[in-house]
Amino acid sequence: MSARVLGAEKNLYENWQAFIGSGERNLPFVRTQIFRSWNRCAEAGVDPLNIGLRDCIHGDKLAVALLEREELISVAHPFMADLYSIVSGTGFVVVLTNEQGYVLEIFGDKEASKAPLTSNFFIGASWQEKDAGTNAIGTALEEQQPVQVSGPEHFCEKHHGLTCSAAPIVDPIGNLIGTLNISGAYESAHIHTLGMVVAGAKAIIAQLRIIKQNNQLAQANKKLVDFFNMVSDAVMILDCYGVIVELNPAAEKIFCKKRTELAGMPLHRLLSGGTGEKDVCAILNYRRSRSEIELTLETAQGSCRCLASVEPIINELETFTGSFVTLRPLKAVQNLVHRYSGYLASLQFKDIIGESREMQEAIQLAKLSAKSSSNVLLEGESGTGKEIFAQSIHNQSSRGAAPFIPLNCGAIPRELVGSELFGYDDGAFTGARKSGKPGKFELASGGTIFLDEIGDMPLEHQAVLLRVIQEKRLTRIGGLKEIPVDVRLICATHKNLLQQVRNGTFRQDLYYRLNVMSITIPPLRNRKEDIPLLFKHFLAKLCNDRGARLRVDSDLMHYLYSYLWPGNVRELQNVVERAANLAINGVVSVNQLPSEITHKSLQGLPGGIATPKQSSLDQQRKQQQEREKQQLLHLLDMHHGNVSKVARELGVSRKTVYNRMHRYNIIN
Repeated sequence: MSARVLGAEKNLYENWQAFIGSGERNLPFVRTQIFRSWNRCAEAGVDPLNIGLRDCIHGDKLAVALLEREELISVAHPFMADLYSIVSGTGFVVVLTNEQGYVLEIFGDKEASKAPLTSNFFIGASWQEKDAGTNAIGTALEEQQPVQVSGPEHFCEKHHGLTCSAAPIVDPIGNLIGTLNISGAYESAHIHTLGMVVAGAKAIIAQLRIIKQNNQLAQANKKLVDFFNMVSDAVMILDCYGVIVELNPAAEKIFCKKRTELAGMPLHRLLSGGTGEKDVCAILNYRRSRSEIELTLETAQGSCRCLASVEPIINELETFTGSFVTLRPLKAVQNLVHRYSGYLASLQFKDIIGESREMQEAIQLAKLSAKSSSNVLLEGESGTGKEIFAQSIHNQSSRGAAPFIPLNCGAIPRELVGSELFGYDDGAFTGARKSGKPGKFELASGGTIFLDEIGDMPLEHQAVLLRVIQEKRLTRIGGLKEIPVDVRLICATHKNLLQQVRNGTFRQDLYYRLNVMSITIPPLRNRKEDIPLLFKHFLAKLCNDRGARLRVDSDLMHYLYSYLWPGNVRELQNVVERAANLAINGVVSVNQLPSEITHKSLQGLPGGIATPKQSSLDQQRKQQQEREKQQLLHLLDMHHGNVSKVARELGVSRKTVYNRMHRYNIIN
């Protein structure tokens, strides 16, 4: 060393002696950073003259410390090796510690581990200021900045022969996690050693940041992949030529093929002839987002109609590179719509109130109908409960979990019947929705459609309905594509359809298509024994809904029996609600019944003279009997007079068939 350096070392050493000897604080040759460290060591009670063994951790504590900083050790290892290659053979060691100053990794010559100056650098050794006094590792941790400590700057005399350079290492969010250090003989000190250590520490910090970013990217990518794979909609990624690049399991399920079979295939090869060229172009048309494009896909299980949405992929150079395409089967969309729109049947056979023979026969026949997939025709007066029969048949059938869609043919304007039943395409007529609209048959596909008041359907639509029933396919109004539909048909009417056939207002071929399973629901006046049951049922429901208790006057039931109930069960339900609303002191009495029920002149006149209303009801009864007779004649003719087959078709006993034949003077 030069005389100048030796002089500076002597002055520093004298300052050190003054500090530990008399506590002198006026030390002109001591750097501020070192002076602060000496004060901390003095306050901590560090013995500057101690020559004992180095404090350290070992065993489980050391294993835990190494495990906690496993990533730091792994990242730092190659950088430490590079630094050591520079100082190899000089007696210097390259050391990595954790944030507590314990040595985790060390690079050095074999001789360094035995040399007195560097022998205290070993795995687990503590270089905290409270254990080793002022030193580059401990002071860098305390000051949280790079530091070089040489010769007498060390607080402990046994380290005066060392020169140490250390820089703190922080994690990506700025938490102190360790230090990188180079130590060796003071005589070999170099001004650039600290610079090398700082560069090495920065490289380690940068690598830790990259690893974290890569981990974050990997996690984000995993989340995207998981979402891509778990999303219920089918998703495909196409390149700019419309070739499938990637797809998720939902798409594999739709096409019934594995990803390996579909990747690299042009999308147009998977589209059926039912999908127009315009639709294909809409999918492949770059720079345009599209939604609700109706497509027909060719799959291993046949055609599958879907709604497609397309989002273009544009890179940073504003170049179109492909598309995201999502596919949702129309059946899934329809099920979702039905779930929230109320297109689900809720009534069961147990909800039908009635123990009369006539009603039990109708229920038995309806239960038999539920086991088949044949069309059902429900006949009966208004208010007899045709819809509850329709819902019960649907719920007990194999289609019970599918949609049940009712449509009252008599409540729709004549010009809208076709669009309601069969739907329409874009531009079909003025005021039509731009994207078109599916009809009730499409919405009911897989389930049941209930056409109430079928006798009111216009003749021109009866022909279309007949074709849909026969071919199980339909074409929307204004459209060209044929759409497959799988629907069970239940129809209801209060009219005499056979008479309408004779009058030319109802197609004969459609009548026989609909009248496969015919069920006649008896009017309330023909099953008066059910009136008390129905009355109590409706009253109990009202009491339960309102949290009330009501008593019934014993005289009331006499009037209910005597009345002819032209409005049937619906009228009875309204009467019960009226009576409950007008009940006095919790008693439902005759006074709360409508006047048409209690007025004697309307109950029936002496001598069998009927009122005008009774005459009308008698006429309805005759019409009902005529329908029953014609149905029986038709079945006997169809089964060549075989009474057993007719009974099986009607769901009644052979005796009942013979009784009806006798009633209508039918000779077999």
